[in-house]
Amino acid sequence: MSLIGKLRLFHACNFSNSPANRPIYRAIRRSCPRKIVELGIGDGSRALRMIAVAKLASPDRDVEYCGLDRFEDQAVSAGPRLTLKGAHRLLGDAGVRVRLVPGDPPESLVRIANSLGKVDLLILPGGLESPLMGRVWFFVPRMLHRRSIVFIEREQPDGRRELDVMPRQTIDGLAAAGTVRHAA
Repeated sequence: MSLIGKLRLFHACNFSNSPANRPIYRAIRRSCPRKIVELGIGDGSRALRMIAVAKLASPDRDVEYCGLDRFEDQAVSAGPRLTLKGAHRLLGDAGVRVRLVPGDPPESLVRIANSLGKVDLLILPGGLESPLMGRVWFFVPRMLHRRSIVFIEREQPDGRRELDVMPRQTIDGLAAAGTVRHAA
């Protein structure tokens, strides 16, 4: 890797504009993921940065990105909306294979979980730990392998949002609680 590449990687991991996203960039630098899945891509800036860091960390590996978002269907109060067409334009120039899935992200994940295969990095929005989301958690473990990393967004008491790594034990517990029960 060139000196400029190393400096870009160092900057993204330590001085990026959103401190909450730095743990994701550090995890990407360490684990060199090939497949990244993100629920709720917002304005696409984090997705672009994750892709750039993944390409810098392992330039010889192909990276795939899958983003699930409401796109045009978001409430105006959610901030600036990124349209599906705009997201394709924005991420299409990133030099990786991009798959964008419109719709409610948790429901979209349930719909496509089996077709995603094994995921190296999964970024989840806050609020998924409620008992109502058990159906989503039923599908998450089948997407993961032994070295997969799962980040979940959590709101801190002071109002800041932080991303924390979710331990596999917690994921398995949420999946067991959300197991679909069939009548005998």
